[in-house]
Amino acid sequence: MNESNPIQASDLPDGFSKIENTRTSSTQPDEPLSIWMRVWQVVQQHELTEQAMRLGTGLASVSLILISVWVMNSFFLTGNLTNSQKTDFIPPKTTPTIPPEANPSSIKFPLFIPVDSITRMVDAHTSLPAKPRTEIIHYIVQKGDTIFAIATKFNLRPQTILWGNYGVLADNPHYLSPGQDLTILPVDGVYHQWHAGEGLNGVAKFYGVSPDVIVDYPGNGLNRQTLGDFSNPNIEPGKMLIVPGGQREFVVWSAPRITRSDPAVAKIYGPGACGSVVDGTIGSGIFLWPAPDRFISGFDYSPETGHYAIDIGGQINNGVFASDGGVIVYAGWNDYGYGNVVVIDHGNGWQTLYAHLNSISVACGQSVSQGQVIGLLGSTGKSSGPHLHFEMRSDTYGRVDPKAFLQ
Repeated sequence: MNESNPIQASDLPDGFSKIENTRTSSTQPDEPLSIWMRVWQVVQQHELTEQAMRLGTGLASVSLILISVWVMNSFFLTGNLTNSQKTDFIPPKTTPTIPPEANPSSIKFPLFIPVDSITRMVDAHTSLPAKPRTEIIHYIVQKGDTIFAIATKFNLRPQTILWGNYGVLADNPHYLSPGQDLTILPVDGVYHQWHAGEGLNGVAKFYGVSPDVIVDYPGNGLNRQTLGDFSNPNIEPGKMLIVPGGQREFVVWSAPRITRSDPAVAKIYGPGACGSVVDGTIGSGIFLWPAPDRFISGFDYSPETGHYAIDIGGQINNGVFASDGGVIVYAGWNDYGYGNVVVIDHGNGWQTLYAHLNSISVACGQSVSQGQVIGLLGSTGKSSGPHLHFEMRSDTYGRVDPKAFLQ
């Protein structure tokens, strides 16, 4: 420094002059924190705060990266662990390689071989499947039972319960009642009673199976050596045969297509059949719900059990309405378990049926309009409780699920 031209305090920035004054007035060395605070004050005075923050953030990020690399290299990549406590862990040995010249009888294998997955313990217990039964068993119907529940109980299809008990249920799920003794087949199929003059070929064809299926089924107890000719087999009349996999059409009452030109076609079903019918109201093709309540009670539409209808729940003597306009072609009692029945021909290829009515308020040949009361809801015939058995039949679609067409 040139002593002849000393630098005056007034020539320096304010910050530096303050620092110089502080140094000269103190006899103790400056603390590091005080120095950084003074530096920061200078930075602020020169409006360099934002640049300083950016620089500091960058330096901190670089420092963290370098520290991370150092930690990874020291502890993970080299495998060197620093632990104040020693460990006695011994890594599992790999499966020993047996030299070709070794004597196999002298080698002692470990009880289990460590692998990189979950070790499974040996389970010496073996579960054998239940032996399929081939014999008929009997089941007493309990309160609350349905065809579907019984079928599920014995791992069978619901139609098998009906096909195995025609003498009791007559293919009608509504006939099920507590206390009945049902025959439970061992497999899905049909139970056939043998009649004199029948042939195995014809019976098998009727049920859609081959004769061998019937002959070879153990539950039938048939002997090929003594059976004789299939066309006239040596089978005692009255013998019940299991037809595994067999199936047939249901023999249940369901209103035939009763037209206005020939309503008497239904006379075999009971006294409700009509005689000649004159022309009348033609339906709109739009069908309304035929009862006040809209819940299914008992059985839904179920072709597999021959139930081509829905059972609409309700109270005794609730009104039952014509789903669409048309002409009455059946009104009265039905001899096949449906009680009081009304059938309406809608004149456009559609027919609707209303069963189990407590009473009927229309007559044969009468024209009715959509929504008109035709009777009162009841539980007549073979019925487990108050409900409306409602069917729809189309010349084009056949017996349909009413829920798909009702408004």
